[in-house]
Amino acid sequence: MTQSVEEYLARGCGRCSLGGTPDCKVHTWINELELLRHMVLQCGLTEECKWGMPTYTFNGKNVLMISAFKNHCSISFFKGALLDDTKNILDKPGENSQAVRLIKFTDSKQIKTLEGNIKAYIYESIEIEKAGLNVEFKKNPEPIPEELEQKFDEDPTLKSTFEALTPGRQRGYILYFSAPKQAKTRANRIENCIPKILNGEGLHDKYKARKK
Repeated sequence: MTQSVEEYLARGCGRCSLGGTPDCKVHTWINELELLRHMVLQCGLTEECKWGMPTYTFNGKNVLMISAFKNHCSISFFKGALLDDTKNILDKPGENSQAVRLIKFTDSKQIKTLEGNIKAYIYESIEIEKAGLNVEFKKNPEPIPEELEQKFDEDPTLKSTFEALTPGRQRGYILYFSAPKQAKTRANRIENCIPKILNGEGLHDKYKARKK
């Protein structure tokens, strides 16, 4: 997995086989990512590379990430649900996302137009960390297994991608992960399914595709 932001911009996150190839989605948005990076650093956050992604912190607390996707790049706020989104520019990664909020971009001009708003949201996010505020999470109807919660803590990208899945797909994974009695078996099931989750697939998506 990528260990520095410079490596990320040159080769991608290293989480899939496209890293370091012309097909890596990072290369599609390199100008936009560089622009966002410069903007974030102007606000005084500390730059790190976590989970193979450019991550920005304040006093050791995760504040935001910049990311590349197939159809857009984005800036994601870890506690975006607490931001006062007066400009109505924040989106949820998925309908069940409770904390993360992001702004999607499809060109550099859009980023430059929103620069003042983006910086205002960054400074507000810093104040949220200074105040020690946290998002109050609602309980899921299906309890998430402890092993999956641990993976979410280790990898927020996995968490936000999982939350972007449809409720049915989420429930399918949770039931599948929760079924074994042994923690080791539950952990192995989760580990084996991580590539499918990061690819936006449901548990049985590939099986259904072969049946057509």
